[in-house]
Amino acid sequence: MSYNPWGKKNPFLSMWLSGANAILGTMRSQGAASARRQTKAALDEGTRQALAFWGFDRPTSTKRKRRR
Repeated sequence: MSYNPWGKKNPFLSMWLSGANAILGTMRSQGAASARRQTKAALDEGTRQALAFWGFDRPTSTKRKRRR
C-alpha cells in the first residue's frame, strides 16, 4: 500500500476553516436578523396604512398616573 500525503490531516487548514465557518455563521445570523427586522417593519407599515385607509387610528397605549 502506498502512502497518500493528501489523506494526512492539516492542522493549519483545520484552524482556517474553523475560523471561516465562525465568521460566516455570524454573517448568516446577522443577515437573518436584518431580514426579520425589515419584514416586521414592512408588515407594521402595511397595517398602519390599511387602518388609516379605513379610518381607524392605531391603538395607542395610555400612560397611567402613578399612585403614591
